[in-house]
Amino acid sequence: MNGRSHVVIVGGGPGGYEAALVAAHLGASVTLIEKDGVGGAAVLTDCVPSKTLIATADYMSMVDTAVSLGVHLTDHEGDEVSDAQARLPEVNARVLDLASAQSTDIAGRLREVGVDIVEGPARLLDASTVRSESDSGTTDHAADVILIATGATPRVMAGAQPDGERILTWQQIYALNTLPEHLIVVGSGVTGAELAQAYLGLGAQVTLVSSRDRVLPGEDADAATVIEEVFTKRGMTVLSRSRMQAVEVVRDAAGAATGVAVTLEDGRVVEGSHALLAVGSVAQTRDMGLEEAGVALRESGHIAVDRVSRTSVRGVYAAGDCTGVLPLASVAAMQGRIAMAHALGDSVAPLNLDVVSANIFTDPEIATVGLSEKDIAAKGLEVETVMLPLSRNPRAKMQGITDGFVKLFAAPGSGTVLGGVVVAPRASELIFPVTLAVANRLNVDQLASTFTVYPSLTGSIAEAARRLHATS
Repeated sequence: MNGRSHVVIVGGGPGGYEAALVAAHLGASVTLIEKDGVGGAAVLTDCVPSKTLIATADYMSMVDTAVSLGVHLTDHEGDEVSDAQARLPEVNARVLDLASAQSTDIAGRLREVGVDIVEGPARLLDASTVRSESDSGTTDHAADVILIATGATPRVMAGAQPDGERILTWQQIYALNTLPEHLIVVGSGVTGAELAQAYLGLGAQVTLVSSRDRVLPGEDADAATVIEEVFTKRGMTVLSRSRMQAVEVVRDAAGAATGVAVTLEDGRVVEGSHALLAVGSVAQTRDMGLEEAGVALRESGHIAVDRVSRTSVRGVYAAGDCTGVLPLASVAAMQGRIAMAHALGDSVAPLNLDVVSANIFTDPEIATVGLSEKDIAAKGLEVETVMLPLSRNPRAKMQGITDGFVKLFAAPGSGTVLGGVVVAPRASELIFPVTLAVANRLNVDQLASTFTVYPSLTGSIAEAARRLHATS
């Protein structure tokens, strides 16, 4: 394709804006159409806001840790302060301001490289035309390449309709002006677990309703066990094997909302002040003209793509949560970059999910990369495994860290690092050396012989690798 190919991108989240930057760098004329704001849900209502909220809760927990380290906080009269207080309007204002600032920064960068940003919804007219709508009317955009990156939206169930006040999705919680007295979180996947612990850390009473045997059922079992133990140790009520049937607003005689009632399938009723629904998401692919243009959708509504982000229609690509490949902002961004490189003739490597690092922002965090124990069991693989508790690490002792571990998986004989799990504060930063090892097929001896700072939490990664050294 020549350097002035016209690329039209529908959706301004990580998949869309990263694709736009690559396409502009490769010399294309780029139009990005976004109806809710540059950065999409990831920046404005999901990833950035939730992790900002979690960061605030993490600071709250430092008060408790400080006492165990011999640091005592006192007020102006010298009385000991044992509790910090979160002022939710201030917290949420900062969360939303930060998200808005990030959106502005991304939009500024896009405009710097010449991307034309169009505000409003869009739909495909055919495989080479996108129609956008705005207050001034409709515009048809001719395209040599189209990328769909419209993301996903919270799943809503018939018996639990959000009202934005008492029954909330994770995109609505930042409108709360008071801390929930008792928050019932329905769903114990990543979003549910993260936000349940965030509100617990902010000072709310929290009940987590989990339909499975344990929280985070899709994650490493050892890691999930640590997190559930931390939840209960800090005062959260976890209801396992408890499936939600309905959520209703409770009202007084005058009709004013006073709380919520969550009815479980076994007939139990859990009452609280607010309910947060975290029961999955659905792809935003409806009423966009995709099927009419010949773009194949899976039964779930996600756009079917291959490893270079191509759809079933030549010249039409898709990236991000609307594809259902892996719901991570980093994966969406990679899909978008790969799509543009492929479409515009640059060198490209297909998406490799085996080397994706992921993180759950609980406290402690759970970071993973590469092969998991679930993969090992499903494929019947022979794998060497070692797990070291962080409680033995000198830096962890210094910082008052008692929960967490490092786990590595390696191939017998060669010692190739196949995967790893880190459960620790800032595990999202600690997983990087393991990711480098997995992505570059390093062996445990190479990992073990690399210098680490003493004392450091990364020392446990090197120690785990040393324990996997073959002795015969």
